Formats: sequence, structure tokens, C-alpha cells
Amino acid sequence: MTVFPPAGPDGRWHYRRSLASRVTVLTTIAAGATVLLVAFGAYLTVRMQLQATLDDSLVQRATQAAKSQALAEITSDCEIPTWALGAADVRIAFIQVGATPAVRTCSTTKSSDDQLELGQQEVDVATGDAHESIRTIYAAGQAFRVVTVPTQQPGQALVVAQSLESQEKVLRKLGIVMFLFGLAGVIASGMAGWAVARNGLRPVRRLTASVEEVARTEDLRPMPVEGDDEIARLTAAFNQMLAALAASRDRQRQLVADAGHELRTPLTSLRTNLDLLSQADSSGGLPPGAKEELLDDVRAQIEEMTTLIGDLVELSRDEPLTHVVEEVDLADLVDRTVGRVRRRAPGTTFDVDLEPWFVVGEQAGIERAVTNLLDNAAKWSPTGGTVTVRMADGTLVVDDEGPGIGPEDLPHVFDRFYRSEESRSMPGSGLGLSIVRQVASRHSGTVEASTSPSGGARMTLWLPGSIAPVPDWTPAS
Repeated sequence: MTVFPPAGPDGRWHYRRSLASRVTVLTTIAAGATVLLVAFGAYLTVRMQLQATLDDSLVQRATQAAKSQALAEITSDCEIPTWALGAADVRIAFIQVGATPAVRTCSTTKSSDDQLELGQQEVDVATGDAHESIRTIYAAGQAFRVVTVPTQQPGQALVVAQSLESQEKVLRKLGIVMFLFGLAGVIASGMAGWAVARNGLRPVRRLTASVEEVARTEDLRPMPVEGDDEIARLTAAFNQMLAALAASRDRQRQLVADAGHELRTPLTSLRTNLDLLSQADSSGGLPPGAKEELLDDVRAQIEEMTTLIGDLVELSRDEPLTHVVEEVDLADLVDRTVGRVRRRAPGTTFDVDLEPWFVVGEQAGIERAVTNLLDNAAKWSPTGGTVTVRMADGTLVVDDEGPGIGPEDLPHVFDRFYRSEESRSMPGSGLGLSIVRQVASRHSGTVEASTSPSGGARMTLWLPGSIAPVPDWTPAS
């Protein structure tokens, strides 16, 4: 029973082999097939050339002998002159056409008793139906090349046959030589293929070793790039991937570290307040006002932790929109959001001017982003200050009258957990504006921070859409 190697992904077993071995095998097959084809073509060419040369020689000698005045002597006593037939193993026959065609055979060899089986082709030459005849006849297990030409006597033809044994010996030797050279060519092509595969794939082996080292050690340092070929381009692509992985890993570590730091503060305060409540209960209790204050503080800390965890979950959603996608009336959404934020910030005035704009997207995410912008403006606006909300052509502009954003903080306001020196004493996790940027990116929009005309902060959010609702809009399946 024949056992084959396990099949590859597409069912072909040779894909289980290494790339170098496949290159070697394919190179050997291609070069070997070429060598064998050339050898076979050379053999056929030599064979045909020898045959043509022999035929020309036989025709020339037979024609010359047929025109000779001594042909009658040859016919009468079978004494063949060497000038007519040469020194080769040659037999001659005479065909005389009468009532019954007569054939007389003469030979220069001891095997003259072997009769050639002549046929109609030779008779046709004697009768004048054919100019000449050339063919191969086998007699006593030996091949003869037979040429028939007419003589000067009517109804008579001269048949000259020469043994092909010497020619076949030459061809056999030539075949052996061609086979040996072909075999040597196949072996040489296999060695050349192995050398090409070994040397040509050396950069691939180095790259593979480097990638395996990265996978084993998680060392994301870039690999050296040598040359300007396809392997160099592949190495450069790997380096870009390693850079992206390193940046992603750094962001992940920073996110975990910042999240741990931000969660530690409310957890510490919560534990302190719970310890105070526990100690107070064991020592007779606290006054009602103090106990209610501690409980309010505990609720605020729990709410802060809930908000922080929700922000972290929101930021972890890097996938495309796969949630509920619908057509959103952005003006109506902003108006409702302003109403909620106004209730949370009663000391702040909101100046709102909205134009219609319809966006296709995730309503909950867009509402979260708008809420964060308005909460941020309300947080930084002084008591009695005004937050200006304007929207036209899908661009929402929120201005506050706070201290504004410093030039050193402006490039980082949308970074995760980034908080300026002035905001560290204020509530918040530093994730609100990061969520705004992520929501804008998921909806193919933009968000920018700048300075308002009053000196405060200006946040500009743009989402693609249209000024009128899309007729008969349905979500894409």
C-alpha cells in the first residue's frame, strides 16, 4: 500500500514540503525536461540526417549503376563491380517484367541466400508506373534500405539494398550518449536548483528567523532592511506592522495604567467613607446630617465609577458600526441634549441656534458625544456664564466662557485620560472628549478644539449628512 504525505490546505501534498525543496524540484523538472527535449530533438535530427544521407547515396549509386554499360555483365553472372556498389553490405536485385515478374538477387556478402521480399513498389518502377522507390525492408531479422530505379532496358529495374546495421549501431551509441548527457543535465539542473534555492531564499530564512524571534520574545524592535528587492519590501512591511503593534501595546498599557489610577481614587474615597460609617455605627452612630453627607459622597463616588467604567467600555469599541444604525435628526437630538444638560447645570445659560441636519448613524453614540461636549462646556463655564450652541450644515459649534485651552494642552485635549493642570482638581476622568473623537471617527466625521471669540474653548463637531431627511430610507442589510 502506498502512503502519501498529508495533504496541504488545498489538498495537494507537495505544499507540505519546504519552499526550498519545492523550488529545487520545480527547477530540476523544468531544466531536466528541457535537457531531455533537446537531447531527443538532437537524436531525431541525427537519425533523419543519416537516413537522408544514406538515401541520397543509394539513389546516386543505383542510378549510376543502371546507366552503366556493364549492367548486362552484372545481370548474367552477378559479378558486382566495387565502383557501382561501394564497400558496404549491399545487395542488388534485378526485376524483369514479362508474363511473370522475375527477380534475381545478387549480394556482396556471404548472406546472399537471404532473399529480400520485394513488392509492388519495385514492380511499378520496372513497368514505368513509378520513377523510383525508396523504403525499408526486413529480411532475416535485419533491416535494409531498398532503392529501386529503372534501367536502360525496357521492363527492367535495378534494386539496391543496403543493411542499416551500421547506422543503427551509430544511433544506439548516440542514444546512449544522449541519455547519459541528459541524465547528467538533470543531475546538474537539480544541483543548480538546490544552489539557487539555498542562496536565493537565504533572505527569506533570515526574515523567518527574525519573525519567529519576535513571536517568541515579543521584542517589537524593527528588523534591519537590506537591499531594495521584494524581501526588503516585505521586511519594511513587517517593520510597519511591528511599529503598529508596539504602538497598540503602549496604548493598551497606558490605558490600563490610567484606568487603574483613575479607578483607585474613587475606590479609596469609597473605602474611607465606608470605614467611617462602620466605625460610627460601632461607636453609637453619627448625627443625621453627617451620615447623610457621607452617604451622598458614597453615591457620588459610585456614580463616578459607573461613568468611568462606561467610558472605558465605550472607548474599547474600535469596531465599525454594527449596532442600530438609523437616520438621526441631529437638530432635535442636540435640542433634547441641551435640555438635559441645562437641568444639571442650572447656573449656566445656553444660547442655542440650530438648523436642520439629518445623519445616518448610531443615535446613542452621537447623543453621547454631544452630551460630552455640552457637559465639558458647562463644567468650564463660570457661574452665570453662557454656553453658545450653533449648528449649520452639519457643523456643531459649542463655545464656553471659561479660561480656554492653553497652547500646550490643545494638541492633547482628545487623548485618553489627558487632563490639564487646571482640571485635575475638578471631577471627571479625562475620557469624555476621547469618546467624542471616537464617535466622530466611526461616523466619518471630525472634531476640533480651538479658542472661542470670548476667550473660552470652542469645540467643533462635523458629521456627514443632509439638510433634509432621505425619503424612504431603510437600513442596509
